[in-house]
Amino acid sequence: MATAAIFSSLRRRRSPCLEFFLAPVDLSDVALIQTLASLSSELVSCHTSKSLFFQRKNSRSLVRKIEVFVVLLEFLRDGRYGRSDLPSAAVLCLKELYLLLYRSKILLDHCAESSKLWLLVQNHSISGHFHDLNQEICTLLDVFPLKNLELSEDVREQLELLQKQSRRTRFYADKHDEELRVQLFTFLNEFENGRIPNPVELRIFFLDSLGISNAKSFRAEIDFLEEQIMNYEGDIEPPASVLQGFVALTRFCRFLLCGFEEDDIGMRCGNTKKQRKGLIAQEIADTFVTVPKDFCCPISLDLMQDPVIISTGQTYDRRSISRWMEEGHCNCPKTGQMLAHNRLVPNRALRNLIVQWCIAHGVPYDPPEMIDISAEAFPAASPGQAALEANKATAKLLVDQLASGPQGARTIAAKEIRLLAKTGKENRAFIAEAGAIPHLRELLSSPSPIAQEISVTAMLNLSIYDKNKSRIMDEKGCLQSIVDVLRIGRTTEARENAAATLFSLSAVHDYKKRIADEGNAVEALAGLLREGTPRGKKDAVTALFNLSTHAENCLKMIEAGAVNALVGALGNEVVEEEAAGGLALIVRQPMGAEAVGKENSAISGLIGMMRCGTARGKENAVAALLELCRTGGSAATERVVKAPALAGLLQSLLFTGTKRARRKAASLARVFQRCENASLHFGGLGVGYAFVGNSTANRDSGFGNDVSVRMSIPVSVL
Repeated sequence: MATAAIFSSLRRRRSPCLEFFLAPVDLSDVALIQTLASLSSELVSCHTSKSLFFQRKNSRSLVRKIEVFVVLLEFLRDGRYGRSDLPSAAVLCLKELYLLLYRSKILLDHCAESSKLWLLVQNHSISGHFHDLNQEICTLLDVFPLKNLELSEDVREQLELLQKQSRRTRFYADKHDEELRVQLFTFLNEFENGRIPNPVELRIFFLDSLGISNAKSFRAEIDFLEEQIMNYEGDIEPPASVLQGFVALTRFCRFLLCGFEEDDIGMRCGNTKKQRKGLIAQEIADTFVTVPKDFCCPISLDLMQDPVIISTGQTYDRRSISRWMEEGHCNCPKTGQMLAHNRLVPNRALRNLIVQWCIAHGVPYDPPEMIDISAEAFPAASPGQAALEANKATAKLLVDQLASGPQGARTIAAKEIRLLAKTGKENRAFIAEAGAIPHLRELLSSPSPIAQEISVTAMLNLSIYDKNKSRIMDEKGCLQSIVDVLRIGRTTEARENAAATLFSLSAVHDYKKRIADEGNAVEALAGLLREGTPRGKKDAVTALFNLSTHAENCLKMIEAGAVNALVGALGNEVVEEEAAGGLALIVRQPMGAEAVGKENSAISGLIGMMRCGTARGKENAVAALLELCRTGGSAATERVVKAPALAGLLQSLLFTGTKRARRKAASLARVFQRCENASLHFGGLGVGYAFVGNSTANRDSGFGNDVSVRMSIPVSVL
């Protein structure tokens, strides 16, 4: 871990970037003077020629101070001083100098590579970091044993002069920068009070004063601010709600001032992600030679893809800790403490560090595409009134362009609607109320693959808001257009997002029958489940599961081949959980049980899930087998009873399964007891089953809540 010295002067302020939390290289076995001389010289040469937009005076002052240290270090190096030739106090001071240079590099890089708006908002804080570094330089020179070193007169004079200057240096914040910061907050206050700021003043501020003059630079500013909100998860100043206001203001000005010119972001087919190299990616690569222990899940010992924090404060990979909880454990695997609740909080700061490390080492990193829709209930911060008003004004600009602009501008407007609708029910409401849905429906049939993909993704994001579901379903021809994209969409991504949209819409019970009856909708979902990508299969199976919860859809599911597709998905660990859940619902009806019974691999697939599936998968599998026996008649029951190894699997579930799984296993055992040859097939095990089954007889009274799947929509990556 980083030493306390790194944080000593930052105790009052948020450090400028995540890399402050990474430990510098170990200095115990390196040529100390040579290393410091090279590092300081490189730092000076790199930043002397850079002209920063903000913090010019502070950064130049810091670089000049480092130049004096370069003189000292080169003198020591050329004098062939070694570690053993220096007093122990000097060695300690040089190690502290490394930490100081390390933090100086981070701060200077931060000022050079951060967005202009972020530097403006953080003007006081960053000026404070420069002042803290100056104080550390002063302290370091006070304790440095210069008298014990045989320094030349000119080197000694420069160090003494630097010491005097450091003592006199005071906190400095540029007045012009501060005026711009105040003006930025003034624009936000205008939106807060329900007024749109003067366009002329906005143009002067963004284009003339800040030099943010085109769509690409506006997009870079927005992306950077959103990244800070995500990284710090509420532990940030100003608060996330204020930063969201600046994001909304910047987005509004991007279209007000630059029109609908392309910004080169998100206008490619497919979900192509561009990873940005971190500020000190090379330092990370040089520091770590193996996967850092803190990046590995304590359960699986693998690199975490989606780190989450549980109630005890420990971090695990989401998939590993979810499986641990599903298996009935109520304690923390690492500490043994009982869990106060089962909520999983994303550890975004750690995830970003993992991404940086993976980029530095060329390690593939594939974060999960699906997030639980329930995460909407726990936003990082509620948007302030200024953000809401700015987003509302932006939505109107976008929809106006979507309605009457040229084809290229309409595509850009749809893309921005997709981005704006990613988060916040208020944004989804603003966009729909402004009339976006009819115009997005028109783009669904666009000959442009990009326009079609963007429009169906925007429709998906809008559909997450419950009131928008009815707007989409009531829009004439909209449902059919979504189904057409699912069937014959021009890109894989478009077809997948169409399936996810149908899943979202089918959350309303009254719409499930309408969706299933829409021409070829179920057939297309079944086809995607058979032949789609892993993500496409996930989208398709969740949509089919939702449709199967409506009893009147059973015949349609059978005729459209959905049953066959669900049975075929039982061997795929990505989708088998939901597939078993869908089958468990379908076999509740005689025709469904008959159709599933005709599938040769259905029973063996469910048995296989009971053996190797997740806790939830086992639960759904035993529920499907139980209902198949209840509804499918004696022939189906006999096939289930004769399944090899089922007795041992049931017995295992009775002791290790979830509460629902145990209840279903006991009920299935009672079904076997009524079979004429039960004792023969189960070797007298029926008595034991009867004992367990009787204890749960009054709890197995229904099936409506017996199927459990994850309800998720891939909003976070769309």
